[in-house]
Amino acid sequence: MPSRIDPDALRAQLSPLRHAAELTADARFYQAYYGLDLPHHGGIQRRLGRFQVHGYEVVAQAWCPEQPVATLLVLHGYYDHMGLYRHVVDWGLRMGFAVLACDLPGHGLSSGPRASINEFDEYQAVLQGLLQEAAAMNLPHPWHLLGQSTGAAIVLDYLLCQPVHPALGQSILLAPLVRPRAWGWSRFSYEVMRRFVQQIPRRFSENSGDPAFLQFIQSHDPLQPDILPTAWVGALSRWIQRIEGAPASLYSPLIVQGEADMTVDWQHNLPVLQDKFAAPEILRLPAARHHLVNEQEALRREYFEFLSERLK
Repeated sequence: MPSRIDPDALRAQLSPLRHAAELTADARFYQAYYGLDLPHHGGIQRRLGRFQVHGYEVVAQAWCPEQPVATLLVLHGYYDHMGLYRHVVDWGLRMGFAVLACDLPGHGLSSGPRASINEFDEYQAVLQGLLQEAAAMNLPHPWHLLGQSTGAAIVLDYLLCQPVHPALGQSILLAPLVRPRAWGWSRFSYEVMRRFVQQIPRRFSENSGDPAFLQFIQSHDPLQPDILPTAWVGALSRWIQRIEGAPASLYSPLIVQGEADMTVDWQHNLPVLQDKFAAPEILRLPAARHHLVNEQEALRREYFEFLSERLK
């Protein structure tokens, strides 16, 4: 793994996101390592910077074409970080969007205990901060939201429980988290373990049909956490109660769900979302697993075509 990507050292080099600054050599190395430099897109202004929220130093990136027609705000999933989302950034740029993304607290280049959070409200504060950065940079309306897994949970929490920004466009939920798979057993295990341990070792799962991606995150990604903190499971448990008890919304998000997903309890989650939202459009992919952002190319192409038709 590259020893040159040190989250704390790189974060300390960064300027506030809203103030465009020349990228350092370490920042350029980071973007190239994860394919976020996207050299095949000409005329793109790239930013890598930080903003503060809830006591965290949140690291964010923006990619701006010369004449963007809208903005895509991207929220990654648990254990993920922006570096794994180059396919989404590429699609957004091909759509003519400015793209804005951040690493959640405890993930990627952002500060915070690794893979942990006190409450899911802190994730919501990060989304609010990202919206403020979009406004400060005068990114064009509408602002579309896209979240994968826990990122999708942040989006649906925003739609169901928060005052929505008037610039909001469409919302895209990829493999959305409401309940994880085998939640009853996980919750029982949490109640037993939380009195004795603060974390357990992470178990990597085959959450994509792309073997190169699985090999990368297990062996070549220096930003992958290797623990599951019990505090995060407790925060999730409290969030599930709130979201399943939230009133229905008039919004109609776009939902993409793989039927080979062994990470979230999608057979429970989809009916919940159909009950919460007004006629959401759902694309079900029989062969797709959980990490849709990094599924096999044919599956990515299928859902990107579905989304493109609806965001024209």
